[in-house]
Amino acid sequence: MSIEDYKKAGKIAAEVREEARKHYHVGETLLQICEQVEGMIRQKGAEPAFPCNVSLNETAAHYTAEPNDQTTVKDGDVLKIDIGAHVNGYIADTAVTVCYNPKYDSMVNATELALQEAVKIVKARVKASDIGKVVENITKEMGFRPIQNLSGHSLAQYTIHAGRSIPNIWTVGTFSLLPNEAYAIEPFLTTKDGSGVVYNGKVKNIFAIANRKRTGDKEADAFLDELWNRFKTLPFALRWVVKDHDEKKARNIIEFLSKKKLVHGYPILVEGNGKFVAQAEHTVIPTESGVMVVTL
Repeated sequence: MSIEDYKKAGKIAAEVREEARKHYHVGETLLQICEQVEGMIRQKGAEPAFPCNVSLNETAAHYTAEPNDQTTVKDGDVLKIDIGAHVNGYIADTAVTVCYNPKYDSMVNATELALQEAVKIVKARVKASDIGKVVENITKEMGFRPIQNLSGHSLAQYTIHAGRSIPNIWTVGTFSLLPNEAYAIEPFLTTKDGSGVVYNGKVKNIFAIANRKRTGDKEADAFLDELWNRFKTLPFALRWVVKDHDEKKARNIIEFLSKKKLVHGYPILVEGNGKFVAQAEHTVIPTESGVMVVTL
């Protein structure tokens, strides 16, 4: 692995996150926000590791702008902006919640605190369940609920979810963090009357290649090759593809490839009781003596 590439990606992702944090988004479309974030990542010398996620209110994760998306951020909204940058496939993953509803300020603050405290205990051989315990304890102390079926994850080159999960609650039998491996820690909190669980919504507008088998359809196979050359195994947005293809045709081919199980779609994740959700996230690399937080 390349620590230097992780550091470079982390510095860029953190700078973009802080721009997104201080920018006033009310009145902007989700498409404008995604294009601003992704444009900044490219300007600073990295590539987006996945489409910028702009998940509003009870949508916890996995919403990115559709082509020509006119959804606008309103006063009273709680917006999660999840940002990924990669350098040579080494990914920094970070997120911020921007809150335009005073009712939820304390939930956003609790999410940030849970992340800070969780990061403090990270070092080589710490159990993932201990990180989950810190998140859960702080969340409950502050009067909120963790989303128990959303978690942080290990990262690898060109792989956002590299097989290991870091829970946001205490769980039995988890793994120990390894030195010089990258992990994303990302608490998701909801209100006390939330279900603490997310469910798949109907919308899917983020995709990734699952398999490169030939379909026998010349057009679909050429499209799949193009996706591979551009994105490898990293997620992509429909709006990234329609810049070079007719939108209807691109949608149809992606649907065809999905049915063949060659492309995987990520459904949006919605809080079970329809309650608002906040998120915060850092990418960390444990060491023998402590932790390197690449997205500080």
